[in-house]
Amino acid sequence: MSSSEQDMADRAREDLAGRLGLSESDIAVRSVEQTEFPDAALGAPVKDEMSAQVITDGWRIRLMANGKPYEYRANARQLRLLNFNGENYRI
Repeated sequence: MSSSEQDMADRAREDLAGRLGLSESDIAVRSVEQTEFPDAALGAPVKDEMSAQVITDGWRIRLMANGKPYEYRANARQLRLLNFNGENYRI
C-alpha cells in the first residue's frame, strides 16, 4: 500500500471512529483497492453538488465496525464517505 493510500485509510478510520463514537482500534480496514470513479465526486456526490463528468482515479476503502461494512472513496485530494445513514459526505 502506498503512503497516500495508507494516509487516506487512516483518515477514513479516524473519521468513522468519530462518527460512531468508537476507538480507531475498533475499526478494521477490510480492503483498499485502486479503481476508477465515473466523476470528480468519486461517484459519491453530496446533496446539490455538481462535479466534472470525467473518469477519476482513486481508491475504494472498505472498513468494518461493529460487524457492519462502511465504504469511503478517496483520491490524492479528497475523501468521501458513501451512503452513511442515507447520505454521502465529503470529509
